[in-house]
Amino acid sequence: MKKESDSTEAQPARQMRADARRKMQALLQAALEVFAQSGVDAPVREIAERAGVGLGTLYRHFPQRADLIVAVMKTQIDACADAAQAFADAHEPGEALSRWMQRYVEFIATKRGLAGALQSDHAAYASLPDYFYSRLRPALASLLDAAVESKAIRPGFSPDELLKAVATLCYGSPNDDPTFASKMVALMVNGLRQGPASA
Repeated sequence: MKKESDSTEAQPARQMRADARRKMQALLQAALEVFAQSGVDAPVREIAERAGVGLGTLYRHFPQRADLIVAVMKTQIDACADAAQAFADAHEPGEALSRWMQRYVEFIATKRGLAGALQSDHAAYASLPDYFYSRLRPALASLLDAAVESKAIRPGFSPDELLKAVATLCYGSPNDDPTFASKMVALMVNGLRQGPASA
C-alpha cells in the first residue's frame, strides 16, 4: 500500500507536468500564429507574450529559433497525420480521403510561412523531410487502400505521388490564393474516381 505522503508528493509533480505541457502547447500555438503573420524572423518576445509565458520559459524549451521552428513543424505534421484516422472513423472511405486531402492543403498553407527558413542549410532542419514522410505517407496510404478496396477510387496511385501533386498545386496557386488550391485538389480527387483503371 502506498503511503499517504507518497500520494501527496505525486500530486504536485503531476500538476507541474500538466502546467509544463500547457505552456509548451501555448508556445507552439503562439509561434505558429506569429510566424504566419510576421515570418520566422519575428521577435521571440512577441511569441512569449502571446503564449503568456516569460522569455526564460521560451528559451528553456527552445534555446535556438531553429528548435522552435522544428517543433512547430513536427506538431503540424503530427496533427495532419492524426486527422487521417479521425476522418476514417467518421466517414466512408472516399469521403475520408477527400477530407484528408483538403486537410493536407491546410497544412501546406500553414507551412508556407516557414518555407524560407526550411530552405536554409541549418542542421536542425535536416531530419524534417524524413519525419514528414514517415508520418504522412502511412496516413495517406491507409486512406488510399481503404478507398480502393471500397471501389470509391480506382487503383494505381501512390501516397508519394499524391503528396507531391497536392504540394505542386498549392505552390502553383495564383496570388497565393488558398481557395484556388482547394478547388484544384478537389478536382484532382474527383479525377481519382473517373476513367479506366490504370495499367
